[in-house]
Amino acid sequence: MKDPFRTIQWKDNYIRLLDQTLLPAQEVYLEIRTLEDLCDAIRRLAVRGAPAIGIAAAMGVALGVQDFPGDDRKAFGKRFDAVCAAIAATRPTAVNLFWALKRMKRVLAGSASLGVEEVKSRLIEEAILMEREDRLLCHRIGEAGRDLIEEGDTVLTHCNAGGLATAGFGTALGVIRAAFEQGKKIKVYADETRPLNQGARLTSWELMKLGVPVTIIPDNTAGALMQRGEIQRVIVGADRIASNGDTANKIGTHTVAVLARHHGVPFYVAAPLSTVDMELCDGSEIPIEERDPSEVTHIAGVPIAPEGAAARNIAFDVTPYHLINGIITECGVATAPYREAFRKCFLMKEKEKI
Repeated sequence: MKDPFRTIQWKDNYIRLLDQTLLPAQEVYLEIRTLEDLCDAIRRLAVRGAPAIGIAAAMGVALGVQDFPGDDRKAFGKRFDAVCAAIAATRPTAVNLFWALKRMKRVLAGSASLGVEEVKSRLIEEAILMEREDRLLCHRIGEAGRDLIEEGDTVLTHCNAGGLATAGFGTALGVIRAAFEQGKKIKVYADETRPLNQGARLTSWELMKLGVPVTIIPDNTAGALMQRGEIQRVIVGADRIASNGDTANKIGTHTVAVLARHHGVPFYVAAPLSTVDMELCDGSEIPIEERDPSEVTHIAGVPIAPEGAAARNIAFDVTPYHLINGIITECGVATAPYREAFRKCFLMKEKEKI
């Protein structure tokens, strides 16, 4: 099945990305031509989802140095560092952003003998390569996890971890899509995912485009449906995974995991290995973004709470590894003990050049 949309791409020396803040009402593609516009797009969630943010970061580095004049490598290095610092400051939780910046820095370090214009070209090539790789990895994640879904299953997902959150196909939704394209008759419940309603706005839009049966539910309905036996699997994405398997994802994921464990419903995370941060011992070390409280007190600019009411807007939570039945990666399904499983996955990836 052909992808029904393109989340992000490099085109004619600018970044073309789908503005997810306008979905589902409008399908508008932005032409990002400056570093400032790219950083703004990441901060305001025009582009979102850990893999997509990583690709946006890489393309942002390439974009941010394109107008550098002359061939002074030292001055170019300073501009490069400033661009990376600006992008790094946009969102703290998604590790793919920092992974992408490190990868672009390796390109610069490996191009010491080249002139500035050649380095610029190399950076563009690397960013485009990363976008292509991500689409391939998502397909592999889908293939690795599709057999976890059985004929007739109803799958619950939280937030959006589909093609909109990646370069295409998706992680959690990639697994669901791969099972659906196998011919399995399955259904999906999509949590609305307050406060920004990514499940209601984005996941439902994406699955409807693919023809996958989807029903939106309020976040506080999942437990009742599990109690009734109406949910057989939970599959979610991830923004950062610690080496022990503790997983940061959109706020509310931890609640879903606790409910799933109580009701005996298998709970899976789907994410590329680039989302695994082996430098972190556990989830307590994952930085958690806290966003503007107005996102809680307003919807699309319309107030839903008394003026002046206090609100908290914690963007992510951490699901402990012991609540996760498996983490689906491009190298297969990792299970506890996760630290050892991840090491094997990284070795496999390096050996097979996945």
